[in-house]
Amino acid sequence: MGEHLKIACGVFGAINLKKQSVFPYIYWGLRAQNHRGHQSHGFLTFLNGEFYIHRSLDLVPKIRASAIHEWFGRLPGHVGIGNVRYTTSGKTDEKSLIEGTQPVTASKNGLKLAISFNGNVVNTVQLKKEISKDFPGFSYGSDADLICHKLLINLTKGKNLEEAVKTCMEEIEGAFSVTGITKDGRFFAFKDPYGIRPLCAGHSADKDIYAFSSETVGLDINGFYRDFEVEPGEFVTVSENGFSRVKLAKDRKAFCAFEFAYFARPDSFFDDKHVYEIREEFGRNLVRENPEVVKDADMVISMPETGDDAAFGVHEESGLRWERATRRHRYVTERAFILLERERYATIDKKINILASKVKGKKVIVVDDSIVRGDTTRVTIEKLRRMGAKKVYMFVTFPRIIGPCFYGIDMATYGQLIGAKHTPDEIAKIIGADAVCNQSIDGLVRATGFRKDELCLGCITGEYPTPLAQRIADEMRKRFLEGYEETGRLYEISEIFDKC
Repeated sequence: MGEHLKIACGVFGAINLKKQSVFPYIYWGLRAQNHRGHQSHGFLTFLNGEFYIHRSLDLVPKIRASAIHEWFGRLPGHVGIGNVRYTTSGKTDEKSLIEGTQPVTASKNGLKLAISFNGNVVNTVQLKKEISKDFPGFSYGSDADLICHKLLINLTKGKNLEEAVKTCMEEIEGAFSVTGITKDGRFFAFKDPYGIRPLCAGHSADKDIYAFSSETVGLDINGFYRDFEVEPGEFVTVSENGFSRVKLAKDRKAFCAFEFAYFARPDSFFDDKHVYEIREEFGRNLVRENPEVVKDADMVISMPETGDDAAFGVHEESGLRWERATRRHRYVTERAFILLERERYATIDKKINILASKVKGKKVIVVDDSIVRGDTTRVTIEKLRRMGAKKVYMFVTFPRIIGPCFYGIDMATYGQLIGAKHTPDEIAKIIGADAVCNQSIDGLVRATGFRKDELCLGCITGEYPTPLAQRIADEMRKRFLEGYEETGRLYEISEIFDKC
């Protein structure tokens, strides 16, 4: 998929009960989750009351053998947390990206703590005002700073850690999966009351190391066993006796459905299913829902790489040949144009190579995970037409996106969403396809194995799990239809926030 969608972050944290270095586990846990955040990465460890931190832009780097001892010396300690990040709030110039790196720390009156966070906070305007009362002149680089300072304020008021987390769950609206360390080295994790973003827990074979990871692949790469997915509203700590779990808040579960279609790695594991299995079922269901298109088509191709598993499902259900006629240029990266939007189309065109001899004269089904803006899809279809494809049908594994995301995916305005303005037939005409066939919402739900009321489907139904997000979405939808020009992410516009 080439629309360059961004998810907020990936997190990993671990504690070694034998008091040995934890850095290698955090490093590999984040390397396995580089796909969740290309813009920046960071590591934080704890030793003898001190936090040791390294943060930088770009992907988690390769570490040469000659530099290993330097890294161990820079990040000592038996407990640590890490983060990979893509910004979905704030500015995107390089200075702001550096300021927004994680993990983050906060300190006051002899208290301090550090956290790593995945998600997105909706009531940022309100929280900044509240935090400024205790921290005059407070500014923040990411939503992690808001959560960290709210936790610290609660601790300075005499609350214990569990009480401080509970208050945050009550006062912060949005998605937040958090790992953290206190000033005395206590290791903890928690999720928002809806459990919108993933966070799982696991342990090493000898049970000397316990860890949290956004995705199970962070555990797998370290040879750890998965124990459980942190529940919505759950607070978890680790001691010599293992995990201690406390439920602090309870709302309906609302796990992000887009994790299955795009963001999660195919070998990650959610709710007793690997992601690739769910994507294969997406493909099978698209065949069942669109028999006339399948009957007319000659072959199936995919948009690498998130379309691959669904394309196999289409092939398996339909009997059509899956032709590997699209190949991704792995070293054409996004970093070069994150800050240069005018180069967007040129870079899109270079990311996918299409084998002309395989598509010439063919009626092709192209399987992709989503159509958000339509930029990438339009460019790809133009290339297919130039190479002689007779017909191009789009099979899209995610339903038509009609509304913004408030919880950690960078599609926060109606104006950038082609599905908010156009019907599937209109979209097909705009992008040059013979037809656009989106997954049905019911088909999506069935494939995940979740109940419909256990998923966040706000971007495809307009119904959001949290109240402020719903009010903002309704207000902005009304203004959008009236021709209002959106000037930024909806939840960062003070005028809208104050009205809602």
